Amino acid sequence: MKIIVTGATGFLGRRLVANLIAQGHEVLALARSSASADAVRQAGAQPVRGDLDDPASLQLPAADALLHAAAHFRLAGARNPYFRTNVEGTKALLAAAKAAGIGRFVHVSAGAVVMDDRGSPISGVDESAPTFPNSFSNYIASKARGEAAVLAANAPEFVTIALRPPGIWGAGDAFCAALPKMVKHRQFAFIGGGDYDYVTCHVDNVAEAAVCALSHGVGGQAYFVNDPEPTTFRAFVSGLAGALGLSVDRAPSIPYRAAWVMGSVMEAIGNIVSPSNDPPISRSMVRLIGRAFVTRDDRARAELGYVGKIGRAEGLSAIGSRPRARRHGAERV
Repeated sequence: MKIIVTGATGFLGRRLVANLIAQGHEVLALARSSASADAVRQAGAQPVRGDLDDPASLQLPAADALLHAAAHFRLAGARNPYFRTNVEGTKALLAAAKAAGIGRFVHVSAGAVVMDDRGSPISGVDESAPTFPNSFSNYIASKARGEAAVLAANAPEFVTIALRPPGIWGAGDAFCAALPKMVKHRQFAFIGGGDYDYVTCHVDNVAEAAVCALSHGVGGQAYFVNDPEPTTFRAFVSGLAGALGLSVDRAPSIPYRAAWVMGSVMEAIGNIVSPSNDPPISRSMVRLIGRAFVTRDDRARAELGYVGKIGRAEGLSAIGSRPRARRHGAERV
C-alpha cells in the first residue's frame, strides 16, 4: 500500500514509519520544514511538504491510506495552538485526503477524551462513554473535537477510524527522559498515593493497532487500545524507575484536590513568567494521571485484530538497555 503518515518525526510516528517500511509499504510523510524533510528521508520515507497549521499547504498526492499521528501536545498553555492543530488542522487534512482520493483515514486520538472535568475515576469504560469537547483541558477538548470531525467524515469511499491509546510509553519517551532529574531533585510525587488501576499502551502496541486499522475495523468508529497486562499507576512508574536504575519508593504523595490547586496556581504563574513552557504541575497533568483510568479494548481486539504484542517486561527491558543520551521527546495522546 501507499501510505501517508503525519507526525512521522515524533515518538510514535518514527515507529509507524519503521514498521510500515519493514512490511513493504511505500511510505510518504508530511514534513513542515526542510529539517523535517531530511529526517523523513533518513527514516526511509518520501517527504510531502505541508503544514497542519497552514491548510493551503496541504496538497496531498494520491495514496491508499493516511495515518494521522501528528498533534499539538502540552500540559498547559494557550488554547488556540491546540485547536489550530488538533481540530482545524485535522479538518483540513480530512479535506485534503478526500480531494486526493485517499480511501482510508486512521486518526490517533486519545483515551483521555472520556475524562470529565470533575476528576471522576474511570473504570472499565468502552467506546460508548461520552467525550468532553468542552473540557477545561485544552488537550482533551481539542482531541475530542478533532476525533469527532474524523468520525463524522466517514463515508463509503472514505473510511475513517480513530484509535484511543492512553499514555504512550517506551524507550525514548519524554517521561522516562525527565524522570532521573525529577528523582534527583526530589521533584516527583504521586497523586493520591498512585495506588489506582491505570491502563497504558506501549508505543509499539499503538503502532500495531494503527497498522491493523489500515485493513480492518468499522468506519466511523473509535477504538481504545491498551497494553495486555493490568497495572496500577504506582506500579507502572515504579517499573519505569527500576528500568532506569532509580527508585520512587520514598516519593511523597499529594492528595488529588491539593495537587489540583497547586496546578492552578503554577499555571497562573507560568502564563506570566514563562508561557512557552509547561509548569512542573498543571491541572491537565493532574487530570491525566491522578485518578483511576481503565478502558476496555475488546472492540479493537475483535474488529481490528489488535493483540498488543509488546508486554510490559519486554518494554521495560528496552528502556533499561537504551543509553540515556539518546533519549528524545515524546508525545502523549
